[in-house]
Amino acid sequence: MAPDRGLTTLEPVPEPDIEVEAEEMRPPTSSGSGSGEPPIKFLPEGRHFTFRGVAAGLLVGLVIVFSNMYFGLQTGWVSMMTMPASLLGFGIFRTLSRHLSFPFTPVENVLVQSVAGGMAIMPLGCGFVGVLPAMEYLLKPAEQGPIYLSMGKLIIWSLGLCYFGVVFAVPLRRQVIIREQLKFPSGFSTAVLIGVLHGKGTTQSSGALDSSKAATFGSLALENQPLFESEDAHDEEGRVVPAKKQSWAANIRLLLITFGISGIYTLSTYFFPILRNLPIFGTVAAETWLWTLNPSFAYVGQGIIMGPATTIHMLLGAVIGWGILSPLAKNRGWAPGPINDWETGSKGWIVWTSLAIMLADAVISLGHIALRPVVEHGPAFLIALRQRYDRGGFKGLFQRHPTGYTTVAGDESIASRRRSISNAGGYSSISHLGDGQGDRKIWNHDDAPPEQLVGTKTVGIGLVLSVLFCVASIHITFGELVPLYGTIIAVFMAMVLSIMGVRALGETDLNPVSGISKIAQLFFALIIPQTHKASVLINLIAGAVSEAGALQAGDLMQDLKTGHLLGAAPKAQFWGQIIGATVGAVVSAWIYRLYTAVYEVPGDLFQVPTAFVWIFTARLVTGKGLPYMAREFAAGAAVIFAVFTILRAKAIGKKWHAYIPGGIAVAVGMYNVPSFTLARTIGGLMNWYWRVRLGKDDTPLIVLASGFILGEGFLSIVNLILQSSRVPHL
Repeated sequence: MAPDRGLTTLEPVPEPDIEVEAEEMRPPTSSGSGSGEPPIKFLPEGRHFTFRGVAAGLLVGLVIVFSNMYFGLQTGWVSMMTMPASLLGFGIFRTLSRHLSFPFTPVENVLVQSVAGGMAIMPLGCGFVGVLPAMEYLLKPAEQGPIYLSMGKLIIWSLGLCYFGVVFAVPLRRQVIIREQLKFPSGFSTAVLIGVLHGKGTTQSSGALDSSKAATFGSLALENQPLFESEDAHDEEGRVVPAKKQSWAANIRLLLITFGISGIYTLSTYFFPILRNLPIFGTVAAETWLWTLNPSFAYVGQGIIMGPATTIHMLLGAVIGWGILSPLAKNRGWAPGPINDWETGSKGWIVWTSLAIMLADAVISLGHIALRPVVEHGPAFLIALRQRYDRGGFKGLFQRHPTGYTTVAGDESIASRRRSISNAGGYSSISHLGDGQGDRKIWNHDDAPPEQLVGTKTVGIGLVLSVLFCVASIHITFGELVPLYGTIIAVFMAMVLSIMGVRALGETDLNPVSGISKIAQLFFALIIPQTHKASVLINLIAGAVSEAGALQAGDLMQDLKTGHLLGAAPKAQFWGQIIGATVGAVVSAWIYRLYTAVYEVPGDLFQVPTAFVWIFTARLVTGKGLPYMAREFAAGAAVIFAVFTILRAKAIGKKWHAYIPGGIAVAVGMYNVPSFTLARTIGGLMNWYWRVRLGKDDTPLIVLASGFILGEGFLSIVNLILQSSRVPHL
């Protein structure tokens, strides 16, 4: 749906030889100076793409990749860490500020965050925390497994998956960010954080951030004060520098303290493994039913970032799965094996219920996203077509009608002022304003200048090459086991599903990649015969391709939303994401092989629960059957959470939305052992207490969570070295 143009601002008449669509050239919506004249917008200052920004992004991304691989193999949950990446990037350049040849600006901060984000998602996007462990450790010989990939094939596989989603996201940008102005809450919050760090706005301590005011290009960069300051403003800023330095110093101290505390705890768990499973509910609950607490500061930090709603829903899943279904299945003899056994124990039995919940949530939520525009705008579209047909017959359906506003009498001053902003070259040009105010570039439109956008030729060529490379990489990696037509269908299906994922992310801040991958697995069960010798393997690969495309498209779109609000060039973000994805894919392959070579997988530390979810789903949809009574409970759970998902879709934007259980969060809490969920719930409650009860500023909370997560992720490297050196536990 096209956004409201606003009837109070008039759009200048374009030159006769220039065809301008009203959708592309909307009037500006930023506030003016109060003089009654239409506002003038300036392009933010700073360099959009720098080698130092890329280098800083790769450094930050490397730390996050280690963390995401470590936590992903443990629980299957990774984080894009966009806000911590922005904070760390700012911290690096703030520390080196005296040695910089030119200032570090918000648009360069966006580049750092884009590069780091492109790296951060690779452990999940390339299947290292789910699909690959399923292939290497859980695939049976009858299913053409296990399949062990060499380092070379790991890199080829990961590089093949890391591009097409990024390229495909670019043409979606105009629709979801410029025209529909979807919120992308995390992208908006990251833009606010970067603006606050650079002194361009104020934080909001409680409740949801108001993204309705941030619709145009660079709108947050102009909040409260312009990026380009006069001498008086610099003098005034000079008088408040001590307070800013004090706040910055306090945040740095907090980051270092939390990093150190989390790191010390991580190192202690190597020598005292009992610290990972504290029997807080008693020895019987711990030894018999696996109810323990892992007091990981990193899990607490993840809970802070997830927020109270998600973590409470995960806790609900843990209570249902491990407090009700697990004892029931064990006592009734439906899961006679040890509780912790994935094959015969209740740990594996309850996974089927969690799978049903995920599938129900995915089908309903993605179906809602796909069909809602048709239901909402279909009747109006049909009426418009009927009117065109009535006016011009069949040819009238394809005729373009003039749109937009023209200048009316009495508004000559507005028209002349707008013409002084736009020169004779049309709207794609940029004019300048002097008068001692520096070389300030005026840009009076809702989107970035054309030279800052990714070219159509680049997108077209890049999409073709990335798809071909993806197909070739899968063929090189798996050979004749995976038919060529299956790979091609998987890639194009991934593109369709990524559109739904991007829309879900923009509306709800949740990219349902788990559900998307399950939808792909379900679809491929219909087109690949169950008699095919590699049907399970093909099913895994199809899901992996869909998950990769949706994850990368969503990550780039969040970054593009951040950059759009701060006035960063989409072209710089695109290439930053490509660089980050390339390095992240190679580094992730190396880190994955490092961890799997040193640690037992699956094992006590790396249980790879999502690998079991992947393989169980593949076996389910390819007709391998379910354990006794699992079918009945799975069907019942699917019906219940289908209703919940419908209610959640209806409740978006309402206060009671958070009180309806989310299917994905409940399923994650169900297939992970309670020790992981409990720590995250503590973090979620800390988030609620800090932001809602105390009404405090968000920034220290982000710093706290970042220190906790990165401390354990970084010090896990030390534990890895100790494990490979066979240093004994105490």
